[in-house]
Amino acid sequence: MRIAFYAPLKPPTHPTPSGDRRVARLLQAALRRTGHTVRLASNFRSRAAAPDAKILGQLRRRGERTAARLIARARAAPAHERPELWFTYHLYYKAPDWLGPAVAAALGIPYVVAEASHAPKRAGGPWAANHAAVAAAIGRADLIIGLNPVDSECVGPLMKPGAGTLAIKPFLDPAPFVAAAAGRDARRAALAARLKLDTGAPWLLAVAMMRRGDKEASYRVLADALARLTERPWQLIVVGDGEARPAIEAAFAPVAARVRFLPATALTELPDLYAPADLFVWPAVNEAFGMALLEAQAGGVPVVAGGGGGVPGIVAHGRTGLLVPMGDAAAFADAVAALLDDPARRASMGAAAAAKVMAEHAIAGAAARLDAALNPLTLKPNISAAGP
Repeated sequence: MRIAFYAPLKPPTHPTPSGDRRVARLLQAALRRTGHTVRLASNFRSRAAAPDAKILGQLRRRGERTAARLIARARAAPAHERPELWFTYHLYYKAPDWLGPAVAAALGIPYVVAEASHAPKRAGGPWAANHAAVAAAIGRADLIIGLNPVDSECVGPLMKPGAGTLAIKPFLDPAPFVAAAAGRDARRAALAARLKLDTGAPWLLAVAMMRRGDKEASYRVLADALARLTERPWQLIVVGDGEARPAIEAAFAPVAARVRFLPATALTELPDLYAPADLFVWPAVNEAFGMALLEAQAGGVPVVAGGGGGVPGIVAHGRTGLLVPMGDAAAFADAVAALLDDPARRASMGAAAAAKVMAEHAIAGAAARLDAALNPLTLKPNISAAGP
């Protein structure tokens, strides 16, 4: 099937790493894995950081013009080159889809959305127009793919009769992480030499961009928690970068001698950083689900995380890690301390984490489920088509 892929928040070609870009690329890879031809429909970003009416209007008009060009281009192309299905990833009030519904309706093809969220509290405020656009797109969709079960309560009532749903767990290709874990000792020795780390102390790891807002808040909770544990022999490796880096480094000042900061790292190099770690630590303030939490577990690393949003769907509390109330630095410190003091429990959780990822979050299974849900859509007549 020829699939037009679109991510209004952040295209998969964007140069800045993030969990959102990672998931977009994984979805593309999963679709290609079962033989679909996936082409990026547009790099247009509809995201607005603030509800400025002028900017929101400009984005909408630009989106409408882009949609018109895509429709004209598709109609001018030979039939065997036209998209057979439109697939939008990550739809919410700050990044509505001004392209997909219009293109799908004009070409008479199915419209599919993965990870849609809807916030009723935005209905009457400055985000109202974007909120309404998200609701309309959800109502137009032939299939909604849910990666975060938290979203389903508000999204479900907006769907049209006969539309399908598919709940799918966040996924990745575990192979690079498993391979790196198999060479853990060599990687630990190399990283110890590179960063001047004590191989006899437990290594904690955090991987996240250093953006203002929730990411910075998560780092601050982590710094607060670890400052409570100075009597224990741990060291922390932080992998990330961004505009909030100076503030985040300052937050870790009380324990600076134990922290090593690395810049944002290419995906191909991340497995070599997860493998030597003893414990992955991330407070996950307002995290949708957290791809880094999944990556760590794929490498056999147990997790301590904040338990909000979709995180409990990634981390099995008491089995693959420990979850604490979101934003609670004292509880986070207690959970980290419990696993620092119990190497055998850490090892058991790490093994369980790797097994869980392989069984429930591997790309092969996700690709098969996506394929099974998408293929029937192209067999149904689409009565909303307009034009030739």
